[in-house]
Amino acid sequence: MEQNGQEVRTRNQERIAFLLLVGVIFPLLAIMIVAGYGFLVWMWQVFFAGPPTA
Repeated sequence: MEQNGQEVRTRNQERIAFLLLVGVIFPLLAIMIVAGYGFLVWMWQVFFAGPPTA
């Protein structure tokens, strides 16, 4: 009987971990990667491409 309770607790912990990964960590990681890439491109343009011309 105690093993069944442990199994339910483990299943609930796995479900919480999955929801945390899918709902919080992966979206934040994707935003950080895209923002970091945009920042790198912007800095490259500032230093190597010069100011914009009209």
